[in-house]
Amino acid sequence: MKIEELLKTENEMSEAKKLVLNLIVTANHITEKLAEAFKPFGISSQQFNVLRILRGQKGKPANLSTLQERMVTKMSNTTRLVDKLVDKDLCERIVCPSNRRKVEIRITGEGLRLLEELDPIIEEIENSFARKINEKEVLSLNTKLNELRS
Repeated sequence: MKIEELLKTENEMSEAKKLVLNLIVTANHITEKLAEAFKPFGISSQQFNVLRILRGQKGKPANLSTLQERMVTKMSNTTRLVDKLVDKDLCERIVCPSNRRKVEIRITGEGLRLLEELDPIIEEIENSFARKINEKEVLSLNTKLNELRS
């Protein structure tokens, strides 16, 4: 469906405006699909992102600035996100014995189990979008999107 039809507009739009609107609407559509998948597990996409970053640390703790710089969606409330994950026993805070101001975060076994359960669900959602175009188009689109951000 064309973006004009989706937005129910007959106004003349430049191709640049259509591009930006298409990107926003598509990103929102994907975000909604992922949010539906996370809902039964009681976590948000940002919390999922933090858990994946922590898992990628392979048992090594991360600090808040590491989490913030690796987040897909940059946000200032990383502390609050981590608080919620700690409350759910999905990650833990570790206070450095030699420097009590230094706090690091590590994923728990429960957090790893949750990701194991979510991984195939999220992968299927990602694949369902990628299957709508061929592999060459996926590679090309990824390249073009990278260029748009540079």
